[in-house]
Amino acid sequence: MALWGGFGPPVVAVLPIGAYEPKWFMQTQHADPRDAVQIALACGAKHVLGVHWGTFPLTDEPWDEPPCLLAEVAAKHSSGDVSFEAMRPGDIWTGS
Repeated sequence: MALWGGFGPPVVAVLPIGAYEPKWFMQTQHADPRDAVQIALACGAKHVLGVHWGTFPLTDEPWDEPPCLLAEVAAKHSSGDVSFEAMRPGDIWTGS
């Protein structure tokens, strides 16, 4: 995150939230919803679009867990000034 330095915080961060279990094996390649919330808060994004989940059964987490976990973790750790939305394949973000 230090690489963008003087560019300022992003308006939108498109972050992966799926294919993370088992964590011991997947953590070097994939972020989970907890990681996505930490990344979003660290970089100062105003909107977070959770992607890369629920398309193929690649790992051990239930296919519908990532969006639920994203909402749960965001509610606990975000002050509400950042919007979090888990995008399904084909979804269109309208910026609201």
